[in-house]
Amino acid sequence: MNWESIFNVSLLYATFRSATPIIYAALCAALTQQADILNIGTEGIMLTGAFAAVAVSYLSGSWFLGVLMAMFAGLLMALIMAVAHLKYKADICAIGMGINMFALAITKFLLNSVLGKRGTFSDPLIVPIPRVKIPLLEGSGILNSIFNNWAITEWFVIFLIAFMSFVFYKTKWGLHLRAVGQSALAAQSAGINVTAMKYNAIAISGVIGGLAGAHLSLGYSNLFTENMTNSRGFMGVAAMFFGGADPLLTSVGCLVFGFADSIGCRLQSFGIPAQIVLLMPYVVTIVVLSISMISKHYAEMQRKSSLIGG
Repeated sequence: MNWESIFNVSLLYATFRSATPIIYAALCAALTQQADILNIGTEGIMLTGAFAAVAVSYLSGSWFLGVLMAMFAGLLMALIMAVAHLKYKADICAIGMGINMFALAITKFLLNSVLGKRGTFSDPLIVPIPRVKIPLLEGSGILNSIFNNWAITEWFVIFLIAFMSFVFYKTKWGLHLRAVGQSALAAQSAGINVTAMKYNAIAISGVIGGLAGAHLSLGYSNLFTENMTNSRGFMGVAAMFFGGADPLLTSVGCLVFGFADSIGCRLQSFGIPAQIVLLMPYVVTIVVLSISMISKHYAEMQRKSSLIGG
């Protein structure tokens, strides 16, 4: 086995490229988690956004309209969750699973009824998200292979990580959001409208989840296929747990998934069975969740010990 063909400079971009859809999904989950809402529906929101992006891009000839419609579709799905959970007091996990199953069914139905296809839809008329070429980097082999020709949404996710970190920890809105998540009763006593904050968090997470789907279908693959999210939404939720809903640490967890996916793709060329390769991201998901749960357990034990010692 030629290890140099696996572990080379291009692996850096391959890792980031594979991780980007998961980062968007993880940020979607992190936003609601800050308000103490577990967004299991990330997978369904993302899938709906992926279909809306491809359908609108194909029908309108505009990738930008496709992205906007994907964000709007994600918002609609999130609002269904918000109303069911906050107004009618339904269990958020049950709603999330319902959203995932609904998204799977509605995208399959629309794929057949609107685009006239079953399984996979790919067409030259689908306008992908443009890629950014930086002429200054073309003379540098390493920098060119790592940083050049990124999709716009790949650059944007870096901005989004920094922006959400700033909002969470440096703004009044972020302070209120975290206060709601840590103690809704105390936040309400301090004059914060808890219900409104939770509506805001779920709605914005829906927009980000729709963007995750748009990037997956227009920035990553330029097609739509049934269930094309392939558990990336769940991986995002796992990464969110790993990072404690912190945008930066959560993104690091996503890069682990991206690294496992990229390595798996390269191992296929060396005769590694496809079943093992396809299993790798899910094994990594279990490992990441285990590490996260163990670290939280020890942190909780230490916190209780300090309280007893005090």
